[in-house]
Amino acid sequence: MKIVAASDSFKGSLTSLEVAEYVELGVHDIFPCGEVIKLCVADGGEGTVDALYSNLSGKTISIQVSDPLGRKIQASYFMTTDGHTAVVEMSAASGLPLLDPSEYNPMKTSTYGTGELISDALSRGCRRFLVGIGGSATNDAGMGMLAALGYRFYDSQGQNLDASGSSLSLISGVDVTHAHPALAEAEFIVACDVDSPMYGPDGAAYIYAPQKGADEHMVRLLDNGLRHFSSIAVNETGKDISELPGAGAAGGLGGCFVAFLNASLTSGADLILDAIGFDDIIEGADLVVTGEGRMDSQTLRGKLPFKIMSRAASKGVPCAAVCGSCVLDKSAVGNSGFYVVHPVTPVGVSLEKAMQPSTAGGNIGPVAKYA
Repeated sequence: MKIVAASDSFKGSLTSLEVAEYVELGVHDIFPCGEVIKLCVADGGEGTVDALYSNLSGKTISIQVSDPLGRKIQASYFMTTDGHTAVVEMSAASGLPLLDPSEYNPMKTSTYGTGELISDALSRGCRRFLVGIGGSATNDAGMGMLAALGYRFYDSQGQNLDASGSSLSLISGVDVTHAHPALAEAEFIVACDVDSPMYGPDGAAYIYAPQKGADEHMVRLLDNGLRHFSSIAVNETGKDISELPGAGAAGGLGGCFVAFLNASLTSGADLILDAIGFDDIIEGADLVVTGEGRMDSQTLRGKLPFKIMSRAASKGVPCAAVCGSCVLDKSAVGNSGFYVVHPVTPVGVSLEKAMQPSTAGGNIGPVAKYA
């Protein structure tokens, strides 16, 4: 019996590798001699550096940066031994888990800390960047990141704007004269796990801002701001990012990278899976177990569990999914391609209790019965 465990993290509860370890425990309860291959995987968000770290030689750089609300924290990125490539998780500096739920407010949060990570890597000589932009607390279209890299945004009165979601609609001009000089030599490959456009009903604000603390009024303001930022980007760079798939990732950060830093967007899941040789690893497997904290319609639009299932299916390997919760209806689950979807939270258990690592982990093991 060969089982491959490759799940996204259960954000705020279990890391990718911890999920795999609990799967292994469950398998060995039923198949003591079963082989379980545990993989650390990610889709460009939390865990991206860890997932690539095992396949690249280098070191972790830790520096002081600003969190989404401007408070000083320690955050890290990975630099390869040759000093040329940096792997950056925007969630390390600008992620939602850095905030208490009472602090969620995408009108105020900023990607400034992400820009500080990139600036530090540029100053150390890195010129190739692999950037994961999942798990953001922000909806500032990358204004904060650009500000940390030396860009300046002005309103109609010539006043310098605060780099946050609330400022998007106020931008009148952009000053690039103080941008980090090494940006001209830098290559950015941005891993994102969504295909949302910059704005509109399927854009960054309407789809993702509510889970970052936005009410209906904020969503409308942020959507208008993203629309305005897109027009500014066209005027400044000549690049139309308004309908670019993935531009709306991380509150518009994907589009910002493309317009202002000449980045290429790629599937975060595919980038990681290719880097670790996933297709070769699952050859001859009897079952692949994947998952994430919450499975919903976004899962089936190319997020990590879906990518893993699709690759497994191409080799005739069934794929089971474990999740903290699943809001897909039975029809969607039945047509999804997963062998089984196994929500691990018992009925009646509070979210706080369910997210405790011991609770979540202890409920993962029974998925082994599907092997």
